[in-house]
Amino acid sequence: MKKRAWLSLLLSSVLVLAVGCSGQKGAEGGGDKAAGFKLGLVTDTGGLNDQSFNQISWEGAKRAQKELGVDIQPLESKRDDDYIPNLTKFAREKRDIIWATGFKFEKVIPEVAEQFPNVHFGIVDSNLGGKIPKNVVAVTFKEHEGSFLAGVAAALTTKTNKIGFIGGISSPLIKKFESGFRAGVKAANPKAQVTVAYAESFNDVTKGRSLAKNMYNSGIDVIYHAAGGVGKGLFDEVKTRDKGKYWAIGVDMDQSGLAPDHTLTSMVKRVDTAIFNITKDLKEKKLETGKEVQLGFKENALDLAKSQHLKPDVMKKIEEYKQKIINGEIKVPKTEAELASFK
Repeated sequence: MKKRAWLSLLLSSVLVLAVGCSGQKGAEGGGDKAAGFKLGLVTDTGGLNDQSFNQISWEGAKRAQKELGVDIQPLESKRDDDYIPNLTKFAREKRDIIWATGFKFEKVIPEVAEQFPNVHFGIVDSNLGGKIPKNVVAVTFKEHEGSFLAGVAAALTTKTNKIGFIGGISSPLIKKFESGFRAGVKAANPKAQVTVAYAESFNDVTKGRSLAKNMYNSGIDVIYHAAGGVGKGLFDEVKTRDKGKYWAIGVDMDQSGLAPDHTLTSMVKRVDTAIFNITKDLKEKKLETGKEVQLGFKENALDLAKSQHLKPDVMKKIEEYKQKIINGEIKVPKTEAELASFK
């Protein structure tokens, strides 16, 4: 009897220990790794803390963790060859949705999605050429419209009538930023000229600083970038310049923290809100996949960050142009061809 009692006590202790361990939370997770809703986020080569596109995407995932109890995990891609292995790793873990941040994933997402038809994928900044697999949701933004307002801000702030634009990789997406920005400058200040340069990279900080230095030295006093991590070089350079004379305009998220005294404003893309809302809809079984979701001013997905450096009369003009875009009075160009005919 004593032996049986001892065995019973031992088995009870093991059971209690097992139950206790099963309730532990993961380092990133916010939930049981074996159950519950799981999200994976794969960055491009800019990394998780790029203070730009990847970082604001991760903010959306963290909001889902906090408000929805979603288990979240990131994977940083060091090179383009990491995209498929990282996506595949999350798919094999049977995560409920796997986010790919950026258009550089547009070739690999269809391939991986086909291999894992029961896993949902989300891609930001590409509609996959309109051929969206049934288990994928493609999120795109009207960046040209937000960039138009950045152009207005630059055009009404410049003292030299010389303005710069630094792009990352030359592509249809970044051309949307450039075209919208140049159109905004043209509309608000036809005398101003825009000089354009591309780094052909999204993470070469040194190249970004070099391009910015050359522009400022040529008399340009306001530079807008759409270049991911390359933009850090812009902010590194502008900080060495006279306050109130040289300005940088950030992108994707409010980048004023990189150069508080020199950041005129930032064109904010609410990628975080998009990732949170779509993840929420999927978790609540309300999401229709296999389609593109386009976001702009009407969805509160784009705006200029509030800034003490923008004068009240400039802010008034920016708001006027914004309303004209929303009302359809201004059709913002998103390509060089459309820009050429923009009036």
